[in-house]
Amino acid sequence: MFATKRVRMAAAALAVVLASGGIATAVATSASASAKPANVAAVHAPAGKGKHHHPKLSLNRFDLNGWVINADYTLGRNTGNTFQQTYTDSTVQGVPIAGPYVGTTFPVEDYVAIPISRDQLYIVWLDPSTFAIVDVFVMNFGTHTVYDYAPGSATPESAGTITIVKRGTNRHL
Repeated sequence: MFATKRVRMAAAALAVVLASGGIATAVATSASASAKPANVAAVHAPAGKGKHHHPKLSLNRFDLNGWVINADYTLGRNTGNTFQQTYTDSTVQGVPIAGPYVGTTFPVEDYVAIPISRDQLYIVWLDPSTFAIVDVFVMNFGTHTVYDYAPGSATPESAGTITIVKRGTNRHL
């Protein structure tokens, strides 16, 4: 009976030693097999030397007062429509000027515009009485593209191109 117990204890100890050795081997093997950059200094290269530049984050608003922008949609919910957006210092009026929505009157909305890059604005239209989001845009003035998300349906997305009809008092993004 004692001999059987000794054999079991020795087998258990051997299993623990082998398992520990296997884990250590696996860790050492995976660590040495990990992909390493050929030039570690290249990973830590300063901005402006072939790497992406990360601009300082900001929530400074962009004043679109006086701007008039036409958004012509070729994809999504608003396909075939062109809306003229006329901005004041705090409000915007969207008017359909081409497509199926011509003749539809939309209410004046509040807006917030935040620059997200040198050529892009993130624009949110808000219901003035509830502050509910009515429409959201990302406009790229370098590529003249617009991405639009208008809540309220199962397919609220649209995309297209923008044309600046008139630049406002704040001319620089």
